[in-house]
This record gives sequence, structure tokens and C-alpha cells, in this order.
Amino acid sequence: MPRTNLNDILIFMAVVDAGSFIAGGQAMGLSRSAAGKAVIRLEDRLGTRLLNRTTRTLSLTDEGRVFYERGLQILAAVDEAEVSVGGRSDMPRGVLRLTVPDAFGRLVVLPLLEKYLQAWPDIQVEVSFTNHLADIIEEGFDLAIRIGAAASDSRLASRVIATYGTRLCASPSYLAERGEPRAIDDLATHDCLIFASRNQRQGWRFRGKGSSWIKAQGRSRLRLDSAEAIRDAALAGLGIALLPDFLIAGDLAAGRLRQVLPDLEADDAKIVTLYPDKRLLEPRINRFIDLMVEALGHERSGARSSP
Repeated sequence: MPRTNLNDILIFMAVVDAGSFIAGGQAMGLSRSAAGKAVIRLEDRLGTRLLNRTTRTLSLTDEGRVFYERGLQILAAVDEAEVSVGGRSDMPRGVLRLTVPDAFGRLVVLPLLEKYLQAWPDIQVEVSFTNHLADIIEEGFDLAIRIGAAASDSRLASRVIATYGTRLCASPSYLAERGEPRAIDDLATHDCLIFASRNQRQGWRFRGKGSSWIKAQGRSRLRLDSAEAIRDAALAGLGIALLPDFLIAGDLAAGRLRQVLPDLEADDAKIVTLYPDKRLLEPRINRFIDLMVEALGHERSGARSSP
């Protein structure tokens, strides 16, 4: 196969980003016809259709989606190469691809993204809101934000950017019906709403005497893979939950939830960034990490030191 014209790839990506041949062509200084011909040349060279075309819309085929994702990685590599030889400033540009936990992403990360996009007009952002632990490198993400998950992959680096306190809580209706636990052992007779994903369950532990930690023996009839779903279940009176402050502070203040066993000291929820372990991070990644540290480092609500 002859080598693909790189300009055709850039035109294809511009068309996808803009959502039309007219706007994509204009972004590249081309007419609609010239942009269309470039995409057709690319499809002919690859021997596959990249775009589904109708009179009103364009959409990526499965092959087109794979090719577009690879194109983003190529552009990111070009940016990194330019930075590595000092041939350009450290101005962030390109596409930042994030994977974030659903609830934390919508409640905390989205407001930060607004500031990030306002500060750096040459940046685009793609975000996957999911509790699925994506393979960051294989799926082409620049950065993952996780709660309490350090890097277990030698290809990844990690950094703790914030720490939130966690609290046991339940709805007033649940406590009125089931009674309020007075000691950690009482949790064994209550319904505990546990985070579980891929057959892995979150264990509850609390600080005992000295530096020791005690595991709670709670009954778990309902297990969920979303912190926000656990919050919703607690609000509905389905059990006792252990949740981070950022998710339940408003509910506690409004009386929709009540703290249970407030004297117990639970594990903090550490917010961790994971990213490919490189000697030099692209400016778009560094700037977003710096923004999170600056914004969240001052919001350690209820945070305590942990082992």
C-alpha cells in the first residue's frame, strides 16, 4: 500500500471535528469539494469507508472511529516530539482525553474543565464518564482520574491530587425504621450499601486503638458499581453507605442524610491521577493536573491522615 498523504488525514480529522465537509474544509482553508475529495482519497487508499454520509449528517464507521483515535495519538506524539527538542513554547494544545468516575467527574471535574477550556483556547477535551477501569494506554487516554486506586501497571505513573473525608450515612427514614447503630459491631445487623465492581467489593475499615484498623462486618444485600447510585440508594432508605464528602455534603446539610457513628474514623478517599509514565508530559496534561491540584488541594473537606 502506498504511503498515506498526511494532509488527507488532517483533513479527515478536521471534517470529523467540525461535523461537516464545509466546516472541516474551512478549518483547513479548503472548499467543501476539496475536503470531500481528500476523504475519498483516504478511503480509497485504506480500502474501507471511514464516514457514513447522508444529506444532513456525517458519522464515523467503526473503522473510521479507530482511524480517528489513532490520528489523535499521532498528533499527540508530534506535539511531544516538538516539545522535546524545544522547538515550540509550552502552550497547551491538541485533544486531552480523560476517563473519570461518573459521579466525581460530573460534580467536580466538569467545573474544572470549564476553567481549563477558557484558559487554553487551543485545547479540545474528550471525557469518558465511567466507573469501568479503562486500560489507559490501550484505549488511548492521556489521563485517568480514580478514587483510591494507585498505579499497579508499571507503564503508568500516579499522583495523589486531593483527599476527601468519608462518612457513614443513612436516610432519616431508614434509621427510624431500623434503629441507629451505636457501635461498629451494630453494623452487622444493618443493610450496608457496598461498592462492588467486577467481583471486587469495597471493604469498610475504621481506625481502632493506636494505629490499628478494624474491618466492619456489615451485611451487604445490595452492591453497586457507582458511588452516585449508592448515594441514591441511601437517600431511598435502602441502607447505610460510606461515601466521600464531595458527594454527600449537601445531603447532610439539608437533612436528607444523617451521619452514622460520627466518632468512627474511616479511610479517606484519595483522588489519584494516572497517566502513561513518560519522561516529558505534554503541556495539555501538565496544565490540567496543575489545575486540579490548585483547585482541589484546598478542598480537603474532613480529610485526615491515613496509613
